[in-house]
Amino acid sequence: MSKTSQQNTAADANGVSVIHTQAHSSGLQQVPQLVPVSPGGGGKAVPPSKQGKKNSFVDRNSDEYRQRRERNNMAVKKSRLKSKQKAQDTLQRVNQLKEENERLEAKIKLLTKELSVLKDLFLEHAHNLADNVQPVGTETTTANPENNGQ
Repeated sequence: MSKTSQQNTAADANGVSVIHTQAHSSGLQQVPQLVPVSPGGGGKAVPPSKQGKKNSFVDRNSDEYRQRRERNNMAVKKSRLKSKQKAQDTLQRVNQLKEENERLEAKIKLLTKELSVLKDLFLEHAHNLADNVQPVGTETTTANPENNGQ
């Protein structure tokens, strides 16, 4: 069995050569190989959005160009105003939250003082009650003249 192969090389539009190989006697099909045309490798990748566009000169005096620039300028102004407004809204919200935080901290101080005063009053009242209550069974009985003879 002798192997004879045939190679055909075709250059692609993207600068890649495709080598087609046919093996006559093996019965196996070989996969085409991709080989760069230039020895230094591939070039810069072109994004899909720019593939269809040609590098044509843009006339800066044309009406189409002026309209695109005006639309772009308006969009930029709108975007910057929106960004500035968002920053102002955020700053205003921060100031509101700071004021609310100060009010709440003042309220906490006031309520803490009130709690302390009420706790002191309660403890004082509890001590006074404990001092005035006599233990059960140690009560002194006074003789009642009406019950003496009975």
